[in-house]
Amino acid sequence: MSTVKLAIPFYSTYGTNQTMAEIAAEAARAAGAEVRLLRIAETAPEAVVNSQDGWKAQVARAAAHPVATPADMEWANAYLFSAPTRFGGAPSQLRAFIDTLGGQWFTGALANKAVSAMTSAQNVHGGQEATILGLYTTFLHWGSVIVAPGFTDPAVFAAGGNPYGYSHTQGAAFDDAAKAAIGHQATRLVTMAAKLAA
Repeated sequence: MSTVKLAIPFYSTYGTNQTMAEIAAEAARAAGAEVRLLRIAETAPEAVVNSQDGWKAQVARAAAHPVATPADMEWANAYLFSAPTRFGGAPSQLRAFIDTLGGQWFTGALANKAVSAMTSAQNVHGGQEATILGLYTTFLHWGSVIVAPGFTDPAVFAAGGNPYGYSHTQGAAFDDAAKAAIGHQATRLVTMAAKLAA
């Protein structure tokens, strides 16, 4: 029985972050973790979502996964968040979910758990690092233990060299370098979570 229970909450407008989360889930399971792949609920008005074919299709695709809940956060002893960058920060959908976790924060249910984050943006300098660091500020308030990939594996360099967490350029292919970097981040998170759980 695995000691690591990993929740991977993702929000994805056009599919990039769902794909990242799925790659991470596969790597985490290979590393021995029990994984829950969870979608962040869509909060944008239905009329806005339906006005863009790509967004509408992604909502349908994501529906195959259960919606993330505070109970999932209590169940897990490790977290890997994946969400796009919006104006240099996390999207409102993810922030809305985080805002439901006040009770878990107050009781310490989020503390002492390993956490990491990934993101994407339309262009290379679209605020990805700011998004990840902004999420890490929240995780510090929780008392979680941040496990960034750092420069701990050549895969980080090969995929663009972001030591805070993997970031993807929206629309770019998920080549072997991208998959290796995501896999390394997920595996490192599982390894550190297992040490915390020991």
